[in-house]
Amino acid sequence: MEKLEKVFFYHLEKAIKSYRQFAQSQLRKNSFQITVDQWLLLKTLHDEPSLNQIAIADRVFKDKASITRMIQALEESGYISRVAHATDKRQIELSITPAGHELIQHITPIVLSYRKAALNGISEQELLIAEKVMKTIALNSKDNA
Repeated sequence: MEKLEKVFFYHLEKAIKSYRQFAQSQLRKNSFQITVDQWLLLKTLHDEPSLNQIAIADRVFKDKASITRMIQALEESGYISRVAHATDKRQIELSITPAGHELIQHITPIVLSYRKAALNGISEQELLIAEKVMKTIALNSKDNA
């Protein structure tokens, strides 16, 4: 059996974990009281306001329980609001509050900055190849599940 250091997925996992830790530290360093996952949820809702909770969970790769906790935390922080759906009371509609929009406005430059730092030294061509590889892995894994 090959050593972990020789396994592509080991390095992929290490890169993801390192990046998430770096991203979270940058948010904390800049005094944002939000997690990377909460940011992803908020940004997803901002980009696609009509998405329901299940669709958001799919977009940010989280299970229903995790998304529910994240929504609750964002609601308690005043960044989103939940209201019952107009015609289907079993569903809730999520919307970003003015405080949430203000957070997005302030946090976006920080997010762009730490993304740029993490990609330092990687060419546009290398990024395109990496994206193609990641998409292929995801597709292969989904097709064979």
